[in-house]
Amino acid sequence: MSKRLALAVAIALAAAGSVHAQTSQTPAWVARSNDDAKVLLDVMARFTPENATQVGVPGYDDKVVDLKPDSDARTRAAYVDARAKLQAMLATEKDTNVRQDLQIMINAANLAIEGIDLNDKYMLPYQDVGQLIFNGEFALLRDDVDAKRWPAARKRLQCYVGQAPGCTPLIKLAEAQTMAQLSDKHLLGPYKNNVDQQIDNSDRYAQGIRQLFTKYKLDDAAGKAALDAMDAQLKDYNAWVRSTIVPRQRDDFRLPEPLYAYNLKQVGIDIPPEELIKQAQLEFVEVRSAMQTMVPEVAKAGGFQATDYRDVIKELKKQQLGKDDVVPWYHQVITQIQDIIRREHIITLPQRDMQMRVASDAETAQQPAPHMDPPPLVNNHGERGTFVLTMGNPAQKGDNSATYDDFTFKAAAWTLTAHEGRPGHELQFSAMVERGVSLARSLFAFNSVNVEGWALYSESEMMPYEPPAGQFTTLQFRLVRAARAFLDPMLNLGMISKERAHDVLRYDVGLSEAMTREELDRFTFNSPGQATAYFYGYMRLQQLRLQTELALGKNFNRQAFNDFIIDQGLLPPDQLAEAVRTQFIPSQQK
Repeated sequence: MSKRLALAVAIALAAAGSVHAQTSQTPAWVARSNDDAKVLLDVMARFTPENATQVGVPGYDDKVVDLKPDSDARTRAAYVDARAKLQAMLATEKDTNVRQDLQIMINAANLAIEGIDLNDKYMLPYQDVGQLIFNGEFALLRDDVDAKRWPAARKRLQCYVGQAPGCTPLIKLAEAQTMAQLSDKHLLGPYKNNVDQQIDNSDRYAQGIRQLFTKYKLDDAAGKAALDAMDAQLKDYNAWVRSTIVPRQRDDFRLPEPLYAYNLKQVGIDIPPEELIKQAQLEFVEVRSAMQTMVPEVAKAGGFQATDYRDVIKELKKQQLGKDDVVPWYHQVITQIQDIIRREHIITLPQRDMQMRVASDAETAQQPAPHMDPPPLVNNHGERGTFVLTMGNPAQKGDNSATYDDFTFKAAAWTLTAHEGRPGHELQFSAMVERGVSLARSLFAFNSVNVEGWALYSESEMMPYEPPAGQFTTLQFRLVRAARAFLDPMLNLGMISKERAHDVLRYDVGLSEAMTREELDRFTFNSPGQATAYFYGYMRLQQLRLQTELALGKNFNRQAFNDFIIDQGLLPPDQLAEAVRTQFIPSQQK
């Protein structure tokens, strides 16, 4: 799917999750800031109600995305209006925290407007309807969603397929959106591999929705009628894609440079791509050397012979976990990690257990890598985030090269649990629910730099206490992030071929063929620019940590620092550094 940038901010918000209901303990400034945030929440709810559902806004569970004529123009006008209201609030606001939040929200509106303008200038509209429908249904059909809301998924599907009053089948709206611009030959069609993947995944999404309807007992006569209509319409849409989109698809994955620059900005990169490439290349060399230094220790501990770090990766990957073993093994690892966190006073942990499960095939088609399924942040009623493990890669076809071995070997559990679980994303999002973070600092400050920087930092915090194989794998995953940060921009700026990038990932980084393909797809059409954010966010947070240590000297307290960072939600690096400088450091000098 060539994601419509008009919806980019809302999509990002859906990935972030949502914030707790206000209570009597909510600071007054947070309550005021959240009230201001209704201006942007309203825009999201009107144009992408599925994302409003995902983040916890009530009243939109049976509504669907607006793809009606001139939806881009109407969305843009709504963001312009929202920005003007936020700017008026900023002009009279005195509270420093609320002002900071208003600036975050104004920036979010600016990004949305810029995305719509760039997309309309360069790209032919094209939707992955199967993925849109699956995302909308999956937002409601989950165990941690109130059972009273599940029937709304049937109503939503009926609207998707045109069986609800006032609803036009989504495929017809998507087709009309494309046809309205099809004659403009200056607009770029979607990348060929993107179209192929959309068609391949369509049946998998449909089957995933059927399984959800069965699980949640929505497959009555009305539900089956909607499901049958969905199957027929998606088949028709795929035929339309082959006849109409395929002739306009492009063989060159590269976006126009202004669009790629926008992607980098949107994920939080605030330096030129050339500078990012240089810094990431240095990190790659340093991490690779550290891995090579560890070879004798890891080989001795593992009882195998190896003299090169690449061979150590291969040996560790032989210790694969079966589907029935992976969750128990990860639970053992998280228990040990939490013991270490408490013993070493790394960060304050919640008293409750962490949730974890294995993904379905449809979820894996949507997101092949292990990930965090965040809790709703708006109107949260005790829902918790879940660490989701994936087993295999259904987005790929056929042979043995389609199987991941990158996440299910024993040593990987240390790094992945620290990243997706604790002290990483699970703790990060739980803290936003439980400690009280404004909507601006959770939803509207969301980008990959702000989110993933903490997760990589968490990996580094745990690394010194892991067994040798766990430490080595943590370094390998850091090597992945460094490679991403220079390969993604090099590919998109025409500085390296896909074939050479493939070999770096496959042989120098040590990824499976399946993950190598997935990474290249990510860089070239699934999410160009996003993969650079991991390294950059990590680098900025580590720099802030060192600057704080230098300022405080012997008064530096790691647990206090980490707790403070978590308490700030998803503040961008510059604002986070300001908060540390003006609030945390003075509090520790008393």
